[in-house]
Amino acid sequence: MLWTIISFIGFTILVAVISYVKTKGDDQTTADGYFLAGRGLPGFVIAGSLLLTNLSAEQLVGTNGQTWSVGMSPMAFEIVAAPCCIILALFAAPRYLKSGITTIPELIGLRYDRSTKLWFSIAYILLYIVVQIPVILYSGSLVFENIFGVSAMLGVSKLQSIIILCVIISIIGSIYAIFGGLKAVAVSDTVNGIGLLIGGFMIPFLALSVLGKVSGGDGFAIADGMRYLIENHSDMLNSIAPADSLPPAVPWPTVFTGLLFLGLQSWCTHQSFIQRVLAARDLKEAQKGALYCAFLKIIGFMYLALPGVIAFALFQLQGNQVSMMDEAYPQLVTQVIPAPLMGFFAAVMLGAILSSFNSVLNSVDTMFTMDIYKEFINPKASEEKLVKVGKNIGILFAVLTTIVGPLIYFFPAGLKTFLDSLVMLIALPVLSAVFGGFFFKYLPKYSAKLVLFIHVVSYGAFLLFLGDRFHYLYAVLVLLPLELLLMYLLNRYNQQKNHATAWIQEDVGAVDLTPWKYRWVATAVILICVAAVYIAFSPLGIGTWNYAQPW
Repeated sequence: MLWTIISFIGFTILVAVISYVKTKGDDQTTADGYFLAGRGLPGFVIAGSLLLTNLSAEQLVGTNGQTWSVGMSPMAFEIVAAPCCIILALFAAPRYLKSGITTIPELIGLRYDRSTKLWFSIAYILLYIVVQIPVILYSGSLVFENIFGVSAMLGVSKLQSIIILCVIISIIGSIYAIFGGLKAVAVSDTVNGIGLLIGGFMIPFLALSVLGKVSGGDGFAIADGMRYLIENHSDMLNSIAPADSLPPAVPWPTVFTGLLFLGLQSWCTHQSFIQRVLAARDLKEAQKGALYCAFLKIIGFMYLALPGVIAFALFQLQGNQVSMMDEAYPQLVTQVIPAPLMGFFAAVMLGAILSSFNSVLNSVDTMFTMDIYKEFINPKASEEKLVKVGKNIGILFAVLTTIVGPLIYFFPAGLKTFLDSLVMLIALPVLSAVFGGFFFKYLPKYSAKLVLFIHVVSYGAFLLFLGDRFHYLYAVLVLLPLELLLMYLLNRYNQQKNHATAWIQEDVGAVDLTPWKYRWVATAVILICVAAVYIAFSPLGIGTWNYAQPW
C-alpha cells in the first residue's frame, strides 16, 4: 500500500511540475492568453488534449460496463469518433479559425444575432453544470471508491466517500482550470495522455493473462485468454447489434447515422473539444491535432470496450459476476493489476478524470465570460477584467457542480447511457445551428432559436414517452435531418420572398489558414483502419451472431 501511495503521488506531482514549467512564462493577462493559450498550441498537444478531454472515468467505467452487459457494439462510440475527427479537420476547423472565434456561441451570434448567442450560451452552460461536469465528478469518485475502498479506509458510508472524493477532484481540477488557463489544461492533458495510453493498454493484456490462467490454459497466458474468449464468448465479440436493441447496445442501423450525428456534435461543436482547435497556432496544426486524435480513438476500443467483455468471461468462470454494469471495470482492475502498478494506474485514472473536469470547467468559464459577461453585462471590460471574471465564475461553477455531483448516486441507470442520451437535448440543436448556418446562406435570424425550441420539445417528449421502447439514437437519426430540412425551407423562403442577402463569412486573419499537405493521406488511412476494426469484430472476423436476439 505504501508503494501504491508513493507512486500515485509521484506521477501526480510530475504532471503538475511539467504543467507549471511549460506555462510559467506565458501571458495569462489577456483573454486570448488565458482562454486560448495565446493561439499557440501545436498538433500533438491538441491531439492529446482532445483525447483526454473526451476520455474520463465515465467512459472507462461506463463503456466497459456497457460491453460487459451487451458485448462489443458500444465500441462504436470510439470507432465512429474517427470520421467525426476527419470532419472536424477538413470542414469545421478551417471555418472556425477563419472567424477567429473563442466560443461556439460566439460563432452562432455572428451567423444569427445577439439574442440567439445568449440563448445557446445559457443552454450550453446549464447542460455542463447540471449534467456533464457532475457526471464526471461522480464517475471519478466511484472509480476510486470501488478500486481503493476509500469508505472502508476512512470508516464512512459509500455516499460520504463519494462526497469527499468529489470535493478533492473538484479542488485539484479547479487549480488547473481556473488558475492555469487553457495552456495548463492542455499540457497536463498531454502528459496524462501518455500515461493513460500506457496504463489503459495494460488492462486488457493483464486481464487476458488472468483469464488464460483461470480457464486452465497451459501455454502463453494472454494467447490462452484470447482463445478462450473467442471459443466461448464470440457472440460478445460481435459489434453488430440487432436493429431493435435498446441502450446500452448500439443498433447497427444507427452506427453511421444517429451515432455519427452524436459524434459530430461532440467533436465538431462541443465547446470543450473545439476550444483546443481554436487555440491552434495555425490551420495546419489544428488539422494535425484532429487527425492524430482520430488514430488514437480507433485504438481506444482496446481499453474502453474489450476489457468489459473480458470481465464478463472472467467473472463467469469465477462465479462472482457483478450485478451492475458500472461495477464491472473497477472490479476487473482490482483483480488484474499487480500491487506495484496500482499507484501508477490510480494516478493515470485521476489524470483522465481531472482532464475532463478541468477542460469542461474551463470551457464554461470561457462561454460565460466571453459570450455573456463581455457581450451583455460589461462590453467595455478590459482584458485583465475578463480574466478576473473568468477565474471568479470558475470558482462559483466548481462549487455548484461539486454539490450536484454526489446526487447522481441516486440515479439508477448506467453513467454513460444517462450522459449520452440527455446531452443531446441541447447539443443537437447546436450542431444544426452551426452546420446549417454554413450550408444555408439566406437563413432568417430566428432560425436557430426556432430549431432549438422545436428540438427540446420533440426530443424531450421522446425521452419521456418513447425512451423505454426505442433507442435514443433513432431519435437523433430522425431529428437532425428534419431540423436541417426545416432550415433549408426557411432559407429558401427567406431568399425568394424577402430577397435576403447571402451571409458571407469574414476572414479576420487570426491565424495562417494554409492546410496540412498530408491531410488526405491521413484521412484515407484512418477510414481503412475504421473498416478493418469493424470487420475484425463482426461475423466476418472473430464475432458470431447471437441468434437468440431478434433482427
